[in-house]
Amino acid sequence: MSKSAAGFLILALLSGAIHFSLFAETEVTLPLIACGVFGVLFTLALVAGRRIKFDPVLR
Repeated sequence: MSKSAAGFLILALLSGAIHFSLFAETEVTLPLIACGVFGVLFTLALVAGRRIKFDPVLR
């Protein structure tokens, strides 16, 4: 997992936790929207990390 994917995962989890701790009775809030956006960015970072191969041998 790349650093950006790990960062997006942490941000998605934190914003989801904030939504459930502060706004349990409301349906759609800004932290919940941010959780969805960070989740999508996490998925895209995982896909991009699979396609870009890193060659550790410098020639």
